[in-house]
Amino acid sequence: MTKITIRDLKISDKESWLNLWSQYLDYYEASISNEMKDLAFDRLMSDDENEFVGLIAFLDDKPIGLAHILTHRHGWLEEKIIYLQDLFVSKEARGKGAARALIKEIYRQADKKNTPNVYWTTKHDNITARKLYDKIAHDSGFIKYQR
Repeated sequence: MTKITIRDLKISDKESWLNLWSQYLDYYEASISNEMKDLAFDRLMSDDENEFVGLIAFLDDKPIGLAHILTHRHGWLEEKIIYLQDLFVSKEARGKGAARALIKEIYRQADKKNTPNVYWTTKHDNITARKLYDKIAHDSGFIKYQR
């Protein structure tokens, strides 16, 4: 039986994270410099509460997924909210529950920090992911615009 475990990202995970991060960028047909990759990882390792936090998922001790979250203030709420900026599961591990486990861990951490509101965006044609998201969250009805 396979076992999915989720934990906070550690400095020693950099090589595994970089492999998963590169796959994620490839999935979105995006490219960033090696310097930006290093900066992204440094931000994930920061103790600054205004920086990102990283999670990593393992399937039988093999790294197979990641999530990056940012906690921030909201103009309509007293408590902070959490933005799930990045969520990725490697192709060979999809359908095994890793994305659900990552989101549930984010929810657990959010509840522990009294930041119950968690949100994210996805591409409208990411049908497989949206099937999961429709089960564990609700569509806010908002469309993202960007300069």
